[in-house]
Amino acid sequence: MATVEITNDNFQATIDQGGIVLLDWWAPWCGPCRAFGPVYERVAAKHPNITFGKVNTEQEPGLAMQFQINSIPTLMVIRDKTLLFSQAGMLPERALEDLVRQAEAIDMGEVQKKLGPQPKAAAAVH
Repeated sequence: MATVEITNDNFQATIDQGGIVLLDWWAPWCGPCRAFGPVYERVAAKHPNITFGKVNTEQEPGLAMQFQINSIPTLMVIRDKTLLFSQAGMLPERALEDLVRQAEAIDMGEVQKKLGPQPKAAAAVH
């Protein structure tokens, strides 16, 4: 599966589908974003069972503001509507692959236990 363009219109549906969702927050004028793009695409091609989304912060300033994106590229990993990872900066391909493996290996039952009961709206990424 190739990467998916994430917009305000499809953001919530993408998160609500569950599973693992990686989000690359980027902009066309950003040199590091353009350098990271091919790495992200290659890793996405190897993991068709995972959603690899790209959020263009220039076209989606509301989403960027909502998630307090202050530096790009920023990479987020969401699994089962829970934000597991958020970090600004590029990752080498090997590190991105490792991050995917870690996201797949996490016991979400344990994560939910540690988070405890949460209000329905707070439990989901919005």
